[in-house]
Amino acid sequence: MTPLLISSGEPAGIGPDLCLALAGCDWPVVILGDPVLLENRARELNKDLQFIVYQSGKTLKLQPGYLTVLPISCPAPVISGQLNPQNASYVLELLTQGAALCAQGEFSALITAPVHKANINAAGIPFTGHTEFFAHYFAVETVVMMLACEQMKVALVTTHLPLRLVPDAISTSLIIKVITQLHQSLINQFGVVRPRIKVAGLNPHAGESGYLGREEIEVITPALTILKSQGMDIDGPLPADTMFTQEHLRSCDAYVAMYHDQGLPVLKYAGFNQAVNVTLGLPIIRTSVDHGTALDLAGKNIADPGSMLAAVRMAMNMVLTRMQ
Repeated sequence: MTPLLISSGEPAGIGPDLCLALAGCDWPVVILGDPVLLENRARELNKDLQFIVYQSGKTLKLQPGYLTVLPISCPAPVISGQLNPQNASYVLELLTQGAALCAQGEFSALITAPVHKANINAAGIPFTGHTEFFAHYFAVETVVMMLACEQMKVALVTTHLPLRLVPDAISTSLIIKVITQLHQSLINQFGVVRPRIKVAGLNPHAGESGYLGREEIEVITPALTILKSQGMDIDGPLPADTMFTQEHLRSCDAYVAMYHDQGLPVLKYAGFNQAVNVTLGLPIIRTSVDHGTALDLAGKNIADPGSMLAAVRMAMNMVLTRMQ
C-alpha cells in the first residue's frame, strides 16, 4: 500500500504527541512535520525513538522505536502548551503540502492532527477549519463534514457557523448536495450497498407542523422528496431529540444534522476519543481526530491517541475499499 501521510498539526498542542504514538505500528505512515520538534517532544515524553527521513519509493521501516518523517521546519521555537502565531504559517504549510502530495499520488490518504483556529486567525490568516480549507484548496463546491464512531455516522449540512446564521444558510439545494455526496461516499468509500439515511429537522420537534418554525415544511421536506424520487432511502425530517435512539440506530447507516452542535454532541458522547472526522467530496481521502489541540495535555504523556489511531484505521479501510 502507498503510505499514509500524517499532518502533525498545531506544534504546541498534542498533535506531535499523537504522531509519536504511531511509532512502530504496522501501518505504513509518514509524519509531515518538523523533525526537531518531534525529537524534542519525544524527549519530553521519555520516548526513545529513531527518526528516519522519508525517501520516495523506499520501503518504510515498520518496527518499534522508528518513525518516518517528511521534514517541514517551524519558523519559531516551540514550547509545549504555549501558542505562537509565528508558527501559524507552518500549520497551513502542512495542510497545503499534505493535500498536494496526496493529490499527486505520493500518499494514499491524509490524516490531520488538530490545529488551533484562533491562533491561525491571530496571525492575520482567515481560517475556519480543515473542511473549508480543503474545499477551497481543491476548488470543490460541495464537501461534507462527517464524524464517525463505531455506533454511528453523522454528516453536517452546515459546519462552523454561529448558530444565529444557520437558518439562513440552509437551503433545499444545499441539503440535496450534502445528502447526495453522503450517499455516494457511503457506497464508494465505506462499502454500504444501499445507504439508509435519517435526516434531522432544524427546529424543536421538527417544527411541530409549522408551529415552531417552517424550515421543515419549506426547505427540508422538498429536498428529501426529490432525493426519495431518485431512489434514496431517506427518513425525515425527524425531531433531533429522539433521532439517535437505539431503534433509529438499528435502521440507519448515517445521520444528517442541520448544524454542528445538533448532531456532534451525541456522537462524541457515544465515542469520544474513538471518533473520526472525515471530509467527503474531496479528490483525496482525508480523516482527522475528533478533538482539539488540548494545549494543557501537550508534552505530559497523558494525551489519549485513540482518535488518531481510529483516524488512521479508517483511512486505511477507505483506501482498501477504493481499491476493490
